[in-house]
Amino acid sequence: MTTLETLDAAAEIVHSVVPPTPQFCWPLLSRRVGGELWVKHENHTPTGAFKIRGGLVYLDDLKHSQPNIAGVISATTGNHGQSIAYAATRLGLKATIVVPHGNSPEKNRAMVGFGANLVEHGHDFQAAYEYAMTLAERENLHPVRSFHPLLVHGVASYGLELFRAVPDLDVVYVPIGLGSGICGVIAAREALSLKTEIVGVVAANAATYALSFAAGKPVATNSANTFAGGLAVRVPDASALDIICRHVARIVTVTEAEMREAVRIIFSDTHTLAEGAGAAAFAAALQERDRLSSKKVAVVQSGGNIDRPLFAEILAGSE
Repeated sequence: MTTLETLDAAAEIVHSVVPPTPQFCWPLLSRRVGGELWVKHENHTPTGAFKIRGGLVYLDDLKHSQPNIAGVISATTGNHGQSIAYAATRLGLKATIVVPHGNSPEKNRAMVGFGANLVEHGHDFQAAYEYAMTLAERENLHPVRSFHPLLVHGVASYGLELFRAVPDLDVVYVPIGLGSGICGVIAAREALSLKTEIVGVVAANAATYALSFAAGKPVATNSANTFAGGLAVRVPDASALDIICRHVARIVTVTEAEMREAVRIIFSDTHTLAEGAGAAAFAAALQERDRLSSKKVAVVQSGGNIDRPLFAEILAGSE
């Protein structure tokens, strides 16, 4: 964990580009969980997701420490790649982003739009990541991994915004991909000396962090077959896992059907878009509604980058 001064300095970098996102208390969502429910709208950023915060801070530091760097490379299923492409283009850096085959067409198009050189490789994030590390060495590019302390410092800015706006939260639900989002919320809570309970959320079909949390050590899975691309991780980051194990109350797993239902409810009750990972936290709150009676609850709507055909299919469904 780090100091409030360090997090505020990172937040200043973020806010020079991205204004604070809103947190709203939605009455219809509150009724569904039986408590006062706040949504942190990280779908309201220039890239449609929270990841932009970490990319801005990481690449600002990189540009200052290595002013002659030729370019960067990273792997992603979408939101991290948009963040790196956006931040790199602002700083005049070339960004190569590796995505798995079959990745979201609309996220791919957005990354290219933000200036990325897009490379498709592998069947999932882990395969794309391993190939990106090979390309980094071959082409002398700086590898930007999906978890790093500087990324966490940047992402923590949304935690600071939320906790300062609603300082008496009882519990906050945070989706877990590789871990920067939840570790940013932990960092903000610790820096502000708050007692808010933090609950992680993973997809049942990509349960590596839930299994690892239960075991107290990294437990990889053979697949991460979920429509929630932001949660589709099968190998946990050891550093992130250590922080999560020390500071998170529990990890909730949500099914594909629960996330789809959460996407539908969020749209019908708030008329805002949530991608699968962005709806996961609310899905977990619904699952745990019996715990939340009369409590003040927040869920992190981490992104809204859902492909139109998938969104239409989910809205038309009833499972």
